[in-house]
Parts: sequence; C-alpha cells; structure tokens
Amino acid sequence: MDHLEEEIEIEAIGVEVTTQPVELYKVLKIADAVSGGGEAKQAISQGYVAVNGEIDTRKRRKLVDGDLVQFNEEFYLVIYVDPEELAARANEVLEEDNVATDYDAGDQDFDDEVVYLDEEPEQVEEPTAEEDDKPKNPKTGRKSIDFF
Repeated sequence: MDHLEEEIEIEAIGVEVTTQPVELYKVLKIADAVSGGGEAKQAISQGYVAVNGEIDTRKRRKLVDGDLVQFNEEFYLVIYVDPEELAARANEVLEEDNVATDYDAGDQDFDDEVVYLDEEPEQVEEPTAEEDDKPKNPKTGRKSIDFF
C-alpha cells in the first residue's frame, strides 16, 4: 500500500526574523503570541507548542527560515529577512512619508487668529469696577486681593 501525502492549505502569520537560527520562545514573543518570554517558555514546556507538526517542549529549540510553529490555534511561519533588506524597506517607507512638495508660504494670506471649527470661542470676562478700584502695590504694580 502506497503512502500518499495529503496536501493541506493553512493560513499562517509571517514572523520576520533578522538572525537565524532563532530560538522558539523568541518567535512566540516576536509574533506577539504571548505577553513575554516567561509565558512563552511555560507554554512550550507544558506541550502547547508544535514545530513543523510535532509537539516540542524545548524552549530554546533553534528555528530557521520556513519552520512552522503552531500555538493557540494559530500558525506562525518563520521568515528570515536580511537586516540590510529590512533597513532598505524601512528607508523606503520613511521616504514615502516625507515626500516634500513645492510650497511657497509667501503665496498665502495668514490671519493672526486660528479658529478651530470643533471648539467654541473662549469667553473673556471683563474686570468688574470693584476689581479696578483696588489699590495697586507700588513695588509690584499688582492689585491686592481680599480673601474673606
């Protein structure tokens, strides 16, 4: 009897790493599948994590590009990315975000006051006659205040 391999299609979350091999618990941390390394190590040692279809309890199991990790009903595919390639991609994103446009501020008329549509204008209360009648301190120029 011939053994036929059945092909299964799964959806996996790519976990990009810049070093390989990378330790199993670190892949779970990078993927945000756990809140920290301690949680990752505990899940692995208790047998909740599978690597390439087999339960693995080695926290520091070395993984490389293409390894498949299964944890908490999710699949994570280890993808090695050259650090230089990653830096180049980051620079491309920065360049796209910082595209300069030709703009001459001298062409614009600016008002001294900016009014935001979602804010109501601040009401300024005029001083009452009672406050204006208070004597000023000759040294500071400030008016005296009655507390009681």
